[in-house]
Amino acid sequence: QVQLVESGGGLVQPGGSLRLSCAASGIIFKLYTMGWFRQAPGKQRELVASITNSGSTNYADSVKGRFTISRDNDKNTVYLQMNSLKPEDTAVYYCNLKRVGYMWSGSWGQGTQVTVSS
Repeated sequence: QVQLVESGGGLVQPGGSLRLSCAASGIIFKLYTMGWFRQAPGKQRELVASITNSGSTNYADSVKGRFTISRDNDKNTVYLQMNSLKPEDTAVYYCNLKRVGYMWSGSWGQGTQVTVSS
């Protein structure tokens, strides 16, 4: 059974940085595409960034140039480095996983809260 545990969120001022981590277990991590999603109050959950098992990355337009997704297959962990944070980045951030040709998993972790405010 897959388990995803997100961490690293917090309160940061506009322009600041945070690094999120997501530890996965119960899967052969290196086979999966990993993604970071976020959900702001009153809004739908959206895909922010993804990284394939070969290391190819994709980003939402709203975070391009500011966020960087990476993975460590030895640690079964995916990261999201967030720089130049804006108030509109405030949300609960979640990670998820999928195989090529499949949809994102229905298993979600508890998420980690990111609040960007002065």
